[in-house]
Amino acid sequence: MNIINEYLTLSEFSKIIFENKQIEVHPEVTRRVIESFEFLRDFSSNKVIYGVNTGFGPMAQYRIKEEDCLQLQFNLIRSHSSGTGQPLSALHTKAAILARLNTLSRGNSGIHISVIELMKELINRDITPLIFSHGGVGASGDLVQLAHLALVLIGEGEVFYKGERKSTQEVFAIENLKPIEVKIREGIGLMNGTSVMTGIGIVNVRQAETLLDYAVKASCMINELVQAYDDHLSETLNHTKLHKGQQKIAAEMRAHLADSQLVRKRADHLYSGTNKEEVFKEKVQEYYSIRCIPQILGPISDTIENVGTILENEINSANDNPIIDVATQQVYHGGNFHGDYVALEMDKLKLVITKLSMLAERQLNYLLNAKINELLPPFVNLGKLGFNFGMQGVQFTATSTTAENQALSTSMYVHSIPNNNDNQDIVSMGTNAALMCSKVIENAFEVLAIEYITIAQAIDALEITAKLSQSSKKEYDNIRRIVATFSEDQIMYPYVQKVKEYLMQAIN
Repeated sequence: MNIINEYLTLSEFSKIIFENKQIEVHPEVTRRVIESFEFLRDFSSNKVIYGVNTGFGPMAQYRIKEEDCLQLQFNLIRSHSSGTGQPLSALHTKAAILARLNTLSRGNSGIHISVIELMKELINRDITPLIFSHGGVGASGDLVQLAHLALVLIGEGEVFYKGERKSTQEVFAIENLKPIEVKIREGIGLMNGTSVMTGIGIVNVRQAETLLDYAVKASCMINELVQAYDDHLSETLNHTKLHKGQQKIAAEMRAHLADSQLVRKRADHLYSGTNKEEVFKEKVQEYYSIRCIPQILGPISDTIENVGTILENEINSANDNPIIDVATQQVYHGGNFHGDYVALEMDKLKLVITKLSMLAERQLNYLLNAKINELLPPFVNLGKLGFNFGMQGVQFTATSTTAENQALSTSMYVHSIPNNNDNQDIVSMGTNAALMCSKVIENAFEVLAIEYITIAQAIDALEITAKLSQSSKKEYDNIRRIVATFSEDQIMYPYVQKVKEYLMQAIN
C-alpha cells in the first residue's frame, strides 16, 4: 500500500503504475485539502477570483452571477471534453490520474475532498477514463485531456472497465461510486495543470531506462562477437572525461564482460612487439558503434536521469491557477499550469532515444554487412546464400522505424501556436511532446528486438556460446526461448513482436 502524503518519488509513482500497487490518502492530505477548500470558500466572498466567479481565458472579464457559479464548473468540463484521436492507453491514463491526485493533494487548489477520494478509487479499481490523445496545447495545462478526466469524475462520459468501453454512469453503479461534489472550482481545479503530459512523461522515463539497459547489453554482446579490445571500456580512459553518464556506462559494460572469454587485451596482441606486418591483419580500432558506446550512451543516461528529476518535481508541485495559500491567507493568480518544463524534457528524451535507436540500427547494419564485419555471412544468413535470406527482410523494418524516429524528433517545445483568442499566445505543446516521445520509445523497442534476434543468430554462426560472459549467455538464452536458431526462412513479424514484448516486460 502506497500512502499519498508529503512527497511522491518517481520510484513510488512507478510502483503504483507498473505494479498496480494500491494507494491510500494520508490523513494529513485530507486535512490540507479540506482546509484549502474552506479557506477559498470563505475568502472568495465579495472578491473577484478567476474561475470562481469569472469566465475563463479571454472571457475572464465577465463576472458570473453567484447563482450561476456552480453551473459554470459543469459548463467548463463539458465544453472542453472535445478530444479526438486514439484513446490514451490505460497505463498513460492511470499515470495522469495519479499525477493529478498528487498535485491536488498539496492543498493549493481549493478543491473539495471528494475529488481526491474518487481519483483514488479509480486508480485502485482499475477504472480508466476515456481520454483522447489529441486536444492539449499544454499551456493552460492539459485542458482538453483533463476535461475528459473531470467528465468522468462528475459521473459523465465513458470509461474502460474490465476490458470494455462503458458509460461512466453504468460503471459507477456497478462499483457503488458517487460523482464528486462540485462546490467552488472543481472544474478549473481539475483541468488547469500538467498532469497528463507529466504522467505520460514518467511512463516514458521508466521505459527509457529499460531501453538503455538493453542497449548496453546488446553493445556488450557485439563487443564479444567481434572480440573487441577492452581498453575503450577501461576506468582510466573513461575517467579522463568528466561525465557521470559515460563513466557509468563504461562501468556497467566492464561488469557485464568481466568473465567473457572473447574480449581481448590490447597488450596481448598489439603491444607485444611481435607484429611486424606493413598492413595489420587485426583491426587496430573498432568502428564507432562498437568502440564509442560509453560516449554515445553516456549522455543518454544523463538525460534520462535529469528528465526524471524534472518530472518528479512537477508531480510534487501545485500546477493550476489560481494558487490557494492558506498560510498567507491569499489567492495568487499566475501561470503554474504552463507545461514548458515538461515539454522541453520530453523533447530532450525523444531526441536521445532516437539516438539510441540510431546506434542500434548501425550496430545491426554492422552485423548484417559481411564486407564490413569480415566475420559473418551476409545478413547473418545461416542457410544457403542466394536461396535463403537470413535477416535481410527485417533490416528494412529497422531502418524505416529508425527513420521515423528521426522525423519525430522535431521539437514540439518550439512549435507554439497562439490560440484561445490569443490569450494563450505562447504555449508548450507538452502533451504532444510526451505522446510523440512515447511513440519514439516504442519504435526503439522494435529496432532493439530486431537487433537482439540478429545477435543471437550471429552467436550461433560463430559457435561462441560457451565463451560468452554469463550476462550475455543469459540474454542469449532468453532470446532463444522466443526464437529458435533458424537457417530456413521464417515469417519474422511474430518473432519481432514477441521479442519486443519480452524487452518491454522488464519494465514491470
